[in-house]
Amino acid sequence: MNGHVHLEESDMYESDGKLFLTEAFNVIMEEILHKGTDSEEKVCEWKDPDQLRALLDLDLREHGESHKQLLQRVRDVARYSVKTCHPRFFNQLFAGVDYHALTGRLLTETLNTSQYTYEVAPVFVLMEEEVLCKLRSLVGWSEGDGIFCPGGSMSNMYAMNVARYWAFPQVKTQGLWATPRMAIFTSQQGHYSMKKAAAFLGIGTDNVFIVQVDESGSMRPEDLEAKIVQAKSQDAVPFFVNATAGTTVQGAFDPLNRIADISERNGMWMHVDAAWGGSVLFSKKHKHLVAGIERANSVTWNPHKMLLAGLQCSVVLFRDTTQDKFYDTSLDTGDKSIQCGRKVDCLKLWLMWKAIGTHGLSERVEKAFALARYLMHLLDVVVQCCTGPFVNVCFWFIPPSLRRKENSADYQESLSKVAPVIKERMIKRGTMMVGYQPMDGHVNFFRMVVVSPQLTTKDMDFFLDEIEDLGKDL
Repeated sequence: MNGHVHLEESDMYESDGKLFLTEAFNVIMEEILHKGTDSEEKVCEWKDPDQLRALLDLDLREHGESHKQLLQRVRDVARYSVKTCHPRFFNQLFAGVDYHALTGRLLTETLNTSQYTYEVAPVFVLMEEEVLCKLRSLVGWSEGDGIFCPGGSMSNMYAMNVARYWAFPQVKTQGLWATPRMAIFTSQQGHYSMKKAAAFLGIGTDNVFIVQVDESGSMRPEDLEAKIVQAKSQDAVPFFVNATAGTTVQGAFDPLNRIADISERNGMWMHVDAAWGGSVLFSKKHKHLVAGIERANSVTWNPHKMLLAGLQCSVVLFRDTTQDKFYDTSLDTGDKSIQCGRKVDCLKLWLMWKAIGTHGLSERVEKAFALARYLMHLLDVVVQCCTGPFVNVCFWFIPPSLRRKENSADYQESLSKVAPVIKERMIKRGTMMVGYQPMDGHVNFFRMVVVSPQLTTKDMDFFLDEIEDLGKDL
């Protein structure tokens, strides 16, 4: 009868649903994983928002749609989305696809559990503990604690929260009434999540003191000391310094040993935001970039960036297990987290690590460095801007009309318009995707990020040829 819900029957859509899943999975394999990783195909079939809204037919209606229509929906989502697995997607600090990690992600989604207790997630509670232990040992800690978080900004906020509890334990029960004005220190190239965390935790963005950087983008320790003096003169208590290992634009590394010395002298908590640069710990050749990281109290690290674990995979690691006694460190992790329901983020990393080993992850990091160096050597027609020691390659493209005109009055203004025009043409052509931005008195420049192990020197050559082609008439 219409209007009656059949309580004695199971869901009649179940067999349809399983068939749909099988067919949709074929679309995913073909349209995303086969075409999406083919450099002859577009990174994105670009549409303006109004066109895209109409094409997708986003309206949600009273009655459901047919199997055939729904499969078309799956195809449309795949077709008009940016293929971050494409070899020429250079736009973010993540790119490419690792099939073992992707299998872990699919398995995670299908099992659909929450990472809070051994009762509902026995496999994952044990697995998370093992993965965190292994990551801590790479940092140089034989014990400690940690948790998977929904992204690096949250990892940084957890670190700041634990640091505040360490400095002012009464804050947990009495709140901010019981604390003095607090001071946080981070570099001008540090991630904006520090200010977000200060706002969210009630510390206040005015109490984030910005430390100057040198020309490579690294924090200047002598300015950190000056800013600490300044904070104290304003009756603020310096309690937290954020050192960055791999800044987002230049890929700069702060001098961790010098910062650790200053932190220890001033009784401050030292956090290292290594969301981007932490993966150099896998490479014997490049881990000198984070020398001193083991002296930090906490570290943020995002394996979803350089290691290709897939979004999202971010950890905050703690050197000490005694800093925070308000949770039980047994197998029920629910009390460690602000979240109650917490997504399983360890399986994708664990399965990929099992597949290629520490050695394979190390090779992946070293290949990215080698390709970035190759690209830097090619940059002779264009002017390098402010490239650091990592895999961020920052440069200006100088179109023929501006070459040898560096001294003309409107040179900088003209140069600032080049990258936005090239980017627009690039997106519409669909061949590749790379970001640009201005920074500290530098006009708009490109930031090329070399991450994906699918890349070869041919892709680096193509990248520069394509920029040249897109901008030759400017």
